[in-house]
Amino acid sequence: MAKKASTVSVVYGLVKPAADELGFTLWDVRFEKEGGSWFLRIILDKPGGVDMDDCAEMSRKIDPILDEADPVEQSYFLEVASAGLGRELRRPEHFETCKGQPVELRLIRPRDGVRDFKGTLNGYRDGTVELLSQEESLSFAVKELSYIRLDDIDFDGEMERL
Repeated sequence: MAKKASTVSVVYGLVKPAADELGFTLWDVRFEKEGGSWFLRIILDKPGGVDMDDCAEMSRKIDPILDEADPVEQSYFLEVASAGLGRELRRPEHFETCKGQPVELRLIRPRDGVRDFKGTLNGYRDGTVELLSQEESLSFAVKELSYIRLDDIDFDGEMERL
């Protein structure tokens, strides 16, 4: 018996062509429960950034696609949003795109008493993230991470542009 595809992977496949057509990068799809409600989150990116008009345009484009395919069994709220400057890295292509960028990560369990690390994303291979932190190379299995995201504030407190 074939394994049923996850809601996220089905929705990703449904909305990616629409994102491509509109000139967006489909950064991520998330299906998350908050309180008693489910949220289907479509996360976008594009050169120069995503604004509210872009989110509204994408929402209008995918709403009929999702209604027709009906890939989600329960009721949910649809949110279309920008990946933002402090975007979370979750897919292998995210690590390749963001190589050389400053990142921060948090471990699920501390390593030598430390849970939080900052540094430069140095690479990703076979589920392992490589981080250059204070001239030291560190490796972390993705399964060890609570999160890894771009560190969008430089040491002078100014926002960096992607």
